[in-house]
Amino acid sequence: MTPRPESSGSHPEQPAERQPAAAEPVKKAAAKKTAAKKTASAAKATTKKAATKKAATKKAPAKKATTEKAATEKATVKKAAVKKTAAKKAAVKKTAAESPAKKTAKKTPAKKAPARKTAPKKTAPKAVPASQSAPPEMEIAVSPAVTADDRERLLSGTHHAPHSVLGAHPVPGGVVFRALRPYALAVTVVSGGLTVELHDDGDGFFSGLLPLAEVPAYRLLVTYEGTVHETEDAYRFLPTLGELDLHLIGEGRHEELWTVLGAHPMTHQGVTGTRFSVWAPNARGVRVCGTFNFWDGTGFPLRSLGSTGVWELFVPGIGEGELYKFEITRPDGSKTLRADPLARRTEVPPATSSIVTSSAYEWGDAEWLERRAAVPAHRAPFSVYEVHLPSWRPGLTYRQLAEQLPAYVKDLGFTHVELMPVAEHPFGGSWGYQVTGFYAPTARLGTPDDFRYLVDALHRAGIGVLMDWVPAHFPRDEWALAEFDGRPLYEHEDPLRAAHPDWGTLEFDFGRREVRNFLVANALYWCEEFHIDGLRVDAVASMLYLDYSREPGQWTPNEHGGRENLDAVAFLQEMNATVYRRVPGVVTIAEESTAWDGVTRATHHKGPSGFGGLGFGLKWNMGWMHDSLQYMSHEPVHRRYHHGEMTFSMVYAYSENYVLPISHDEVVHGKRSLVSKMPGDWWQQRASLRAYLGFMWAHPGKQLLFMGQEFAQGAEWSEAHGPDWWLLDPHYGAEADHRGVRDLVRDLNTVYGDTPALWEGDTEPSGFRWVTGDAAEDNVFAFLRYDSDGSPLLAVSHFAPVVRQDYRIGVPDDVPAWHEVVNTDAGRYGGGGVTLPDPVKPEPQGRHGFPASIRLTLPPLATVWLRPA
Repeated sequence: MTPRPESSGSHPEQPAERQPAAAEPVKKAAAKKTAAKKTASAAKATTKKAATKKAATKKAPAKKATTEKAATEKATVKKAAVKKTAAKKAAVKKTAAESPAKKTAKKTPAKKAPARKTAPKKTAPKAVPASQSAPPEMEIAVSPAVTADDRERLLSGTHHAPHSVLGAHPVPGGVVFRALRPYALAVTVVSGGLTVELHDDGDGFFSGLLPLAEVPAYRLLVTYEGTVHETEDAYRFLPTLGELDLHLIGEGRHEELWTVLGAHPMTHQGVTGTRFSVWAPNARGVRVCGTFNFWDGTGFPLRSLGSTGVWELFVPGIGEGELYKFEITRPDGSKTLRADPLARRTEVPPATSSIVTSSAYEWGDAEWLERRAAVPAHRAPFSVYEVHLPSWRPGLTYRQLAEQLPAYVKDLGFTHVELMPVAEHPFGGSWGYQVTGFYAPTARLGTPDDFRYLVDALHRAGIGVLMDWVPAHFPRDEWALAEFDGRPLYEHEDPLRAAHPDWGTLEFDFGRREVRNFLVANALYWCEEFHIDGLRVDAVASMLYLDYSREPGQWTPNEHGGRENLDAVAFLQEMNATVYRRVPGVVTIAEESTAWDGVTRATHHKGPSGFGGLGFGLKWNMGWMHDSLQYMSHEPVHRRYHHGEMTFSMVYAYSENYVLPISHDEVVHGKRSLVSKMPGDWWQQRASLRAYLGFMWAHPGKQLLFMGQEFAQGAEWSEAHGPDWWLLDPHYGAEADHRGVRDLVRDLNTVYGDTPALWEGDTEPSGFRWVTGDAAEDNVFAFLRYDSDGSPLLAVSHFAPVVRQDYRIGVPDDVPAWHEVVNTDAGRYGGGGVTLPDPVKPEPQGRHGFPASIRLTLPPLATVWLRPA
């Protein structure tokens, strides 16, 4: 940590008589090329003549380092006659190092240096050992000061190669040391037993020339007002990124991008510190600032690592918990302060700084990870409880949620939870769908390791963890990704392609390989670093179509004249293929609301449209959701006219691998809660809800239910207060009504998990057969589900508020008897209790195309499941 005085003004100009720590090296003028050439020629000539040649230097009056002039050997001799004595010239040759310059009264002595500097003997540095004496060819000294051009670029934050100027470098005459330490009173080089104070060149620059044959191991003593700070020099280290990393970044193929970009505590060349690196190809310069340098990045410029656009700096001595941002100089010279795009931890919003972090978490879910890949998701039981973590139990942290959420979900029998976006986002009202920190779990609920603890707890309870992932767009916050380095970078350079018409956000440029890499690596990051079992990809339709929510003239066709976003297609295919290749057992799920062909088809299989599949494992069935809720919203007497809305889904049920979603989107913004969508009085609403859930769990496809709907919450969901848990308080008069619905959900999940017919053949037409799909006058739907062995389950849904006696249902004749396993009208669920307590035997009377039939008493507004007895 580099302290600075409260006053941030520049240090006063030093007196002219103050000399560098080296033996009066003359300073080189940036504009004089001839002087540089003469110096180089003189260095070569010393190979044979250095033993007899004498050199003397004279420092011109010091205005600033940028105005001092270098002189040739002859000019130096001529000027030396004015003020320098022969004795001083002899001292130059003998020691090649002068005593440190006199300090002003207010400066604090450097560590190991004498407190007062009036006596030459006390201010002289320790003598350089003979073994370190400069060879004859190095005896001609050059100016150690930073040139005018480098000085200006460093101060303005536009230097691409600060390591080539700052730090220690061999030069003719020894080793030059340069440091940029704003607000410092003095900088001293410490190497072994050698302690040499550098010359203060003004504006925070310090320099000196030591007569050494090679660069030694050294540290810096930096004196500030009231304190002395000892540190490694950040500019003595080699790059921390290797050629392979840079090559993969340049190719857009670095699948572990989060391990090389961002802030990483590490040990480099035997020194602990933090490596900062960022992709900013349009930047004229990048500096890092944070709590460790009092948010002044002047002394911490990053170096450019070539054509990749990556900038890097290893800062020794700092570690976890430090706040930081990148100060970027744009192409127009203006500056912007940006959060790290690959920050793995952030401040709690509305604060926006990134935080240096590393994980020390020890996982305990090895058994879960090993078995999750045993069966593909589309052939396994898969019922999902969707959760908005900040509002499920408002005020709970990740670790507190880990004590309650797994137990609750396991009790209800769900196989998975789906977390609404947990990546950092500035506005809570976006529910996480406008992401600014794609690599950081939101700090609202705790640290990244706290989030790992929650995922681990769910796994140890036998519950998979899905996560909403938002690669379609990002917000325009000026401290985040928008025009990150001064030009469109993560967003498309065409404003019409960049601006999302619905959400006021910016769309990613999927055609840029580095942007695709950023997103593909991000998908892997959540799966590998946080053991996420699946990614539900948000807003896929908005990515696939160039004309999505755009009027004619607001979009440009693709190269084939079509409306498909070919770049987005290629990105989704790459993301899915990479995730499935690297992370066994993970599933990707598309929220895609159109009839795009092949969303869940393999990427290498082309369909009728000529495109390969997108490669998702599952797709939300938005059509089923819309149609079925539309049907249920009608009064029972009118449902006969909308019967096809419940059966149409089976026309396309096997075109994709589907999830049936009743998500957060359906219970907000005036859409009402699930139970409130149902017509009739309170009893009819609850009965219709129970019947609908029974129909949903029996229908081909996986199930997803948003929190609060499992106990028939009457109000819309609000992120401000979450579910109305008070409805389950035993002291509340209608508690039994809500508890009954929750008990039904628990039983549906239990029977579902124990009945392979309900999930094993979800994507196979042979796993389903209509018994009656046209009983519109009766509001009845009946169908059979089959497992791989042919064992059936019969589901009958009756959406009329009357009891139908002796209703005949066709069945196979090879089942001797059927018994009821679920009846949503059961009294314990809050129903009327019209149930079938005894097994029902088939009669040899054909019905609905089957050779036999059974007679049932159909409860009002209810779904009944029957299995072979």
